[in-house]
Amino acid sequence: MRRASESGAVDAASEPEGQLNLEVGAHTACMLSSSRAQMWVSDTSPQIEFMIFAVRLRYKYRVYPTPPQQESLTRAFGCARVVFNDGLRLRQETHTAGSRYISDGDLSKQVITQAKKTEERAWLGEVSAVVLQQALADLNVAYRNFFASVSGKRKGRKVAAPRFRSRKDNRQAIRFTANARFKVLDNGRLRLPKIGDVRVAWSRELPAPPSSVTIVRDAAGRFFASFVVDALNEPLPETSSEVGIDLGLTHFAVLSDSTKVTAPQFLRNAARKLRKLQQDLSRKTKGSNRRKKAVAKVARAHAKVTDTRRDWQHKLSTMIIRDNQAVFVEDLCVAGLARTRLAKSVHDAGWAQFTAMLEYKASRHGRTFGRVDRWFPSTRTCSACGQINGKMPLGLRAWTCPCGAVHDRDVNAAINILAAGRAERLNDRGARVRPAAMPAPRGETVIHPGAAQFTRSVEGIPTISSGGERQSQRKVLAATVPATSPTSPMIARCLQSGAVPSHAW
Repeated sequence: MRRASESGAVDAASEPEGQLNLEVGAHTACMLSSSRAQMWVSDTSPQIEFMIFAVRLRYKYRVYPTPPQQESLTRAFGCARVVFNDGLRLRQETHTAGSRYISDGDLSKQVITQAKKTEERAWLGEVSAVVLQQALADLNVAYRNFFASVSGKRKGRKVAAPRFRSRKDNRQAIRFTANARFKVLDNGRLRLPKIGDVRVAWSRELPAPPSSVTIVRDAAGRFFASFVVDALNEPLPETSSEVGIDLGLTHFAVLSDSTKVTAPQFLRNAARKLRKLQQDLSRKTKGSNRRKKAVAKVARAHAKVTDTRRDWQHKLSTMIIRDNQAVFVEDLCVAGLARTRLAKSVHDAGWAQFTAMLEYKASRHGRTFGRVDRWFPSTRTCSACGQINGKMPLGLRAWTCPCGAVHDRDVNAAINILAAGRAERLNDRGARVRPAAMPAPRGETVIHPGAAQFTRSVEGIPTISSGGERQSQRKVLAATVPATSPTSPMIARCLQSGAVPSHAW
């Protein structure tokens, strides 16, 4: 596949995986297309020099396997699940016995290579070996994430230990990498090892050859093919517009330019149909075929709500990214809000999915995306004078500031989010947005003089990491103060005593 532009072309099909060559006129450069790669082009003259970034994307398509192919896929799902559970069980038994942690290589030998030679697991050879290896790779990643979360290296919510997979899970998936030699044929079908040529509904072309493909079966019984590709970024023409977004429930998004987007409430609109399907399901006998059909109907109804919401959010996020150079949103605690009495409406809104779309689309199209601190009082702050007022009930949609300005609650919050985002973005070199508190004199503190101190480094100013380094830098800075300056003796004394940090001077 070739990607042409005014200045040249990128040829991705003729190069080995993980490496692309860029030709711009008579100049050539190389890009290692990993998860986050960079590619640069430079001329012998310093005038021509720019950078192009690559991003790893996932493209999802609906596939329609034949009944025999569905049986083969179901068999592959089961084999991958058994290998995953065998590996998890073996590691749990090893941990209980107090033995050493089994390495990834030894685990693969025991649950795949040696298991195939036994009579109980001989049927593992009926599926591609790559599928089984990728199932163990998922287990290893799950353990690494768990250990990183326990040790504190992984930020965010705590990650639980891996759990056993079940045949009753709503989502079943297997992954084929380049070693499996899967291939997209000229007739549009997807050739999978030991599965066959599967028909794919191509809604759009792949921007580059895929590095892996995941076959997924959801709760509604639908099959999908998810391709991972390394594609080049597509910067959009620059625009002067910037926007702040206040997310809500009555209005899904309120922009700083007073634009209000009404919340579609897809789940509540489908509640009547879902209630009827759930009532029909409750009347069916457990274990019967009619109950299975009723379960599939409920799953298809929920899938329709999910797909409709995702499609609507994709369109809205694309429009916002296309029309604005910078987008700022509030960093909401969705998990916390989902535990309140508004849980159903919060889940129906899908704020986390929408902000994730904005973030990756802004990164790919050369836009700026920022999150404002969730504790920032965007609603209570007057966008005209900056005064922070008292708490406001949710029913209060408009309020008047003592300065005389009348504000719409959501529009005012969006304007404040835009202002806070601009403040953070314009200080992108690490400088403080707001002035730091004046530290107490060294004699009034209980901090050891040699204790480490975290200080944000700014370009041209080294980070101060220890007490000895701070003492030496203060002496240097005190010596560099001009003697003719009327305030130089005071500054020198403050620097030597530690009352004013050197980076503040």
